[in-house]
Amino acid sequence: MKRGLLLVVLLSFLGMLTYAQKKPVTKKKTTASSSKTKKPVVKQQVKVKPDSSKNATNYPSVTGLQLADTTKKVVATPTNFERPLDGYYVKNAIRTAKPTPYAALREADVVFSKRIWREIDLRERMNQYMVSPKGRLIDVLMDAINAGELTAYDASPNPAKGDPNGDEFYTPLTASQAKSKLTDSTVVHKFDKDGNDIGTKRVANDFNPDSILRFRIKEDWLFDKQRSVLEPRIIGIAPLVRPKAAGVYLDYQPAFWIYFPEARKVLATKEIIMRHNDAASISYDQAFLKRIFSSYIVKQSNEKDERIKDYMQGIDQLHEAERIKKTIMDWELNLWQY
Repeated sequence: MKRGLLLVVLLSFLGMLTYAQKKPVTKKKTTASSSKTKKPVVKQQVKVKPDSSKNATNYPSVTGLQLADTTKKVVATPTNFERPLDGYYVKNAIRTAKPTPYAALREADVVFSKRIWREIDLRERMNQYMVSPKGRLIDVLMDAINAGELTAYDASPNPAKGDPNGDEFYTPLTASQAKSKLTDSTVVHKFDKDGNDIGTKRVANDFNPDSILRFRIKEDWLFDKQRSVLEPRIIGIAPLVRPKAAGVYLDYQPAFWIYFPEARKVLATKEIIMRHNDAASISYDQAFLKRIFSSYIVKQSNEKDERIKDYMQGIDQLHEAERIKKTIMDWELNLWQY
């Protein structure tokens, strides 16, 4: 019995030993990350300094960090930019136009002549194209004066030179002088370094083109017997201003005069805005030649050099203006009576 029990114990021990030899041994894989020791993360301390400059804003300046630029960047226009055509055809008829020359006129052929002064009120419906923002008449004239294409003449009376009305183109003006004639002036006090009032000076205000509401034109009505034509020819044009003195507005008076035959070269290239048809290309020069404007007579040549308002008042001034106009037209009609 003892031998049998010993044999069973021995076989059990050998079986356990054999099982232990067949069991695989699992080994842990070592990685590079596990072999390295992790360093502790140290947070960077940001120091904020207040900005004490004059143009400083409420945003503090941060040292050690670069802030993002939040300002709007201006994108430069590419050099090869080409503006698209605003429409389906190019309008060059007016831009390249030249004024139509008048017919030759000899003194011997002029059998009737009458000088007339007219005023054009830009507030009338027929004259609205002269105040259009796309091409005001005053802007056209001032741009030409500033560019040296036109000459403005002083409208101040000069009896010493035989120019009592100041409309005979005697004294030329510079561009700055012409512009100053269109603006009002304000009295400004002058002070010394101690704050004491030492005097006054006049400073010109900014020019507002909408303040020009009237123009005056000087023209001659001539009858040419060689062509049997009675026609008007404009000699000068002047913007009218209304000065203010002692808080009271005075009567309209010319700021300066422009010689119209010289201005025709400029006016022939400036298109006017037509109310009913955009394709009707008409220049300022053609508008004056075709009399596409509304006006009224304020003076005719006479021995006393009087204006209509010097001997007529109120509504009688308009009646007198119509009478003068009818007299000129009747002179031509009377030629054909037998």
